Amino acid sequence: MARKSYIFTSESVSEGHPDKLCDRVSDAVLDAFLTAEPLARVACETFATTGRVVVGGEVGLSNPEATKAMMARIDAIVRDCVKDIGYEQDKFHWNTLEVQNYLHGQSAHIAQGVNRDGAGDQGIMFGYACRETPELMPAPIQYAHAILRRLAEVRKSGAEPTLGPDAKSQLSLRYEDGVPVEVTSIVLSHQHALESQTSADIRAIVEPYIREVLPSGWITEKTEWWVNPTGTFVIGGPDGDAGLTGRKIIVDTYGGAAPHGGGAFSGKDPTKVDRSAAYAARYLAKNVVAAGLADRCTLQVSYAIGVAKPLSIYVDTHGTGRVEEARIEQAVAKCMDLTPLGIRTRLELNKPIYARTSAYGHFGRAPEADGGFSWEKIDLTEALKKAV
Repeated sequence: MARKSYIFTSESVSEGHPDKLCDRVSDAVLDAFLTAEPLARVACETFATTGRVVVGGEVGLSNPEATKAMMARIDAIVRDCVKDIGYEQDKFHWNTLEVQNYLHGQSAHIAQGVNRDGAGDQGIMFGYACRETPELMPAPIQYAHAILRRLAEVRKSGAEPTLGPDAKSQLSLRYEDGVPVEVTSIVLSHQHALESQTSADIRAIVEPYIREVLPSGWITEKTEWWVNPTGTFVIGGPDGDAGLTGRKIIVDTYGGAAPHGGGAFSGKDPTKVDRSAAYAARYLAKNVVAAGLADRCTLQVSYAIGVAKPLSIYVDTHGTGRVEEARIEQAVAKCMDLTPLGIRTRLELNKPIYARTSAYGHFGRAPEADGGFSWEKIDLTEALKKAV
């Protein structure tokens, strides 16, 4: 039987974390190409270190001249991302950093499979949903994101001018009878502007916002606080630690509460099933839970490069299902076309909607009017109930 009482921990990182900055650049490049052409091919990787951002990978538009023109925009795209995040440090400043662009055309051998509407690669992808939060997400990762999102808001608004862009949060939640009831520990490391600021000073700044975000009663007298536990944190971002696209895949998904297939999301156009099929799996798992078919659902799909039809669909409801898992597997296959083209069409993924996903999680966000976070909709519930 599944454990009912335990402590579980998840972490998040801010948009100014070096790896997240790289995710942001990669997704901003993707958005630029999709704005120019909805069927653009992009697999963009970014590396950042002191005073330098390196961009590389495979891209392409149907018009070679348009591709050439887009290449000339990469420098400005990088600087705009760094400026918006807020880096104006001596050794990492949006205006003075060096940008190196090594983007080139997509491999013809990969393109031949994708052009037939097959998957852009082999792999396994997982989706997950549960009833711990209104967003049907695991509580530790959802609230770890919420803390950093709120602190970013007050930093950018000017309400807390001494906070810097780089930050990490970590929440440990105690569960009773499978329900989160208490925060046992809060870890927050936040970059700050003044050498004179102590850990206690930073806690005094951030604690009111953390209490504002977390559900009432979760913070108790027993809750341990670890705010900037190493002390001074003035040197942050890529000047303090190098960054790379795709290194925060657990932060991007379910905080370790569910399996991960291993493929990163950022910088990949939706022909890459690492991204699009993971979104589809979340969409289906969320709708299974929203439909009342289970209280928890893990859903796996698998693909072969160049092959359109998924090789397998697997559902685990962790003992919470109200119908047999095999029936749910049959229902999701009936209710949604899980070919790469079918996923892109259903979720409208050929749009420039990706830069906003690059921080604070790809899941548990509200669907947006322009198609952003379309995989968070719960518009498949009636079809699923009918299908089972």
